[in-house]
Amino acid sequence: MAKKRPQSKAGKQQLKDGEIPVVGAREPCPCGSGRRYKACHGRAAAQAVTELVHRPFEGLAGECDWVALRELVPAATVELTLKDGLPEGVPSVKLATVLPMAWPALRRDDGSVLLALQNDTSSGDLSRDLADTLQRALEAEPGSPVAARRVPADGPRLQDLLAPDAAFEPDVHSGFEFWVPDAENATAEVSASLERANAAAIPTTLLSGVDAAYWCETPEKNHLRWVMPHPEEQLLDALARLHAAGTSSLGDDTRLVGSFRAHGLVVPVWDLPSSMGAEACEKPAVEFAERLATALASDAPLTAEERRARGGLTNRQVTLS
Repeated sequence: MAKKRPQSKAGKQQLKDGEIPVVGAREPCPCGSGRRYKACHGRAAAQAVTELVHRPFEGLAGECDWVALRELVPAATVELTLKDGLPEGVPSVKLATVLPMAWPALRRDDGSVLLALQNDTSSGDLSRDLADTLQRALEAEPGSPVAARRVPADGPRLQDLLAPDAAFEPDVHSGFEFWVPDAENATAEVSASLERANAAAIPTTLLSGVDAAYWCETPEKNHLRWVMPHPEEQLLDALARLHAAGTSSLGDDTRLVGSFRAHGLVVPVWDLPSSMGAEACEKPAVEFAERLATALASDAPLTAEERRARGGLTNRQVTLS
C-alpha cells in the first residue's frame, strides 16, 4: 500500500495564500501541507504564469500599432510615457521592435532605455513580461543589456506602468541604426548583428491617413496590412459585405486576400502591384475606411453571396498568436 503523506503538525503556523513565498518546485510547500511546492501552491502560480492572455495590449493607447510592431513591422521605435514619470537618470524610454543579440531591453550609456517588443517571452501574458523587463531596465546599470527571466505571476503589466492617455506614435525606420548612437564605432558583435538585421528588413511604411495600416514591399508584389480594432465577427461580416459588392479592393490590380488574427485583433491584408507605393495607398485607404464604416453599421442579415464571401475570408485567415 502507498505510504500516507505526513500530516502537518497541528501546532504549526499556517501561512495565508498571499504570504506563500516562491521556492523550488521539489521543495516542501511553505504553507505546511507536507506536499511539494509544485503540487501545492506552485501549481496555481505556474498556471497563472502560462495562461494565455489573448489581448495583452488591450487598454493601452495605440493597441493596433502595438500589435503591428509586435508581428508585422521590422524596424520601428516609439517614445513611451510612464505613468509616474521618468526616474532620475533616465532621460527617455523607447519601445523598439528588436534589439541586437535579441536583448529584451538595453540601458544605454546615457541612461536611456530601449525595450524590445518582438522577443520570445516566458509566460502567456506578453504585457506582464514586457512590464517586468521594463522595470528591470530602469534599474539596470547604464551601458548594460537586460537578460530574460521567468516573470512572477503577480507582477505589474504595461497597463500599470504606462500613461493611458499618452500618444503612441510609431517611427518606422528603414534599418536598425537606432540601436546605437554611433553605428560607426559599434562593437564588432553589434555591427555584425546590425548588418544581418538590415539585410533581412522588409521596407515598410506607416500610412498617415488611417490608423495602423502598414504598406510593405516584397520582391514580387507589395502588400497593405491593416490592424483593425473592431470585434472579429462584426469586422468579418463587414468585409464580407464589401467583398460581395466588389468594393473590398484598394483600386485596380489590388485584392483583399485574407487576414491575420494577432493578439486578439484582425489584420486584413491586400495584395498590391509592385508599382503601387505607400503614397499611392493613402487615398484608397481613406476611401475604404469610409466604406467599411458604413458596412460595420449595418445589422442586416448576410445574403447568401455575402455568406460565401465571409466563408472565403475565414478560410484564408491565419492566426499569428
